[in-house]
Amino acid sequence: MPPALAHLSAADPQLARLIAGFGIVTRERSRPRFYGLVRAIVGQQISVKAASAIDTRLCALFPDGQVEPALLLGLPDEALRGVGLSFAKLRYLRALATHVVSGALDLDSLDTLEDEQVIERLTRVSGIGRWTAEMFLIFSLDRDDVLSTGDLGVRQGIQRLYSLELEPGPAACRAIAEPWRPYRTVATFYLWHSLYNELPL
Repeated sequence: MPPALAHLSAADPQLARLIAGFGIVTRERSRPRFYGLVRAIVGQQISVKAASAIDTRLCALFPDGQVEPALLLGLPDEALRGVGLSFAKLRYLRALATHVVSGALDLDSLDTLEDEQVIERLTRVSGIGRWTAEMFLIFSLDRDDVLSTGDLGVRQGIQRLYSLELEPGPAACRAIAEPWRPYRTVATFYLWHSLYNELPL
């Protein structure tokens, strides 16, 4: 058993139940950095299915499907709106691309920063909040210990797994997840997976 799964199984009987029942659950965690932020912005406050559809149409606007900041800035608003982006998200994507192209945001320099430092750096850009930065930490920087208490799937997954009457708030989520350190990202993948599958006995 991988070390992360062994730790989580020993630390939390409920997670042990998911791990035993679902086996290895993971996600692709090497999204190109600019695209990773674009993908997270697209996914803000909409369903996974809707975000995936918009993302597919957006990628189709770029050669070989590679979303690049300079090319994004060159696309007309009508093309970007045509893939399903709201006016707000269109502004956010242009703000992000402008920061990257100008050098105000150097995505390649974030590796050496702690998680909270990365979040602070990214949230200087209009349209990037904590949740978006946390998704970047997970899917582009491959950080193992991210717990996004602002993520609906995380909160609902915890509520369902622990049979809580109410959806837990941030403090309750952090308290429940404390034993999961330093693999809270891995635990998150199991919470997400559990929402779309019958819970193991």
